[in-house]
Amino acid sequence: MTYVITELCTREGDCVEVCPVDCIVPGPKDDPQWPLFYIDPDVCIDCGACVPVCPPEAIFPEFEVPEDQQHTTQLNADYFISGPGYYEFDLEEQRRPR
Repeated sequence: MTYVITELCTREGDCVEVCPVDCIVPGPKDDPQWPLFYIDPDVCIDCGACVPVCPPEAIFPEFEVPEDQQHTTQLNADYFISGPGYYEFDLEEQRRPR
């Protein structure tokens, strides 16, 4: 099982700060194709540390993703398979404007 960031994501970035294996990456802010933060399903250790720190409650265990957000499970995987994947980023620059 892995955790999934859904389209409820508001780019707060708190999840990145608590992930012990650094498997959460923001889609580049200037790339509208990847507007969310994403969890690498192959690296996620299912610890759940990201869930309680997510202000919009956008992160779910894979088996609990709401029906209207099921497509985001594949989006998270696709981000690392065919999207930008891992890259050097400044978290503060990638967060939504506060």
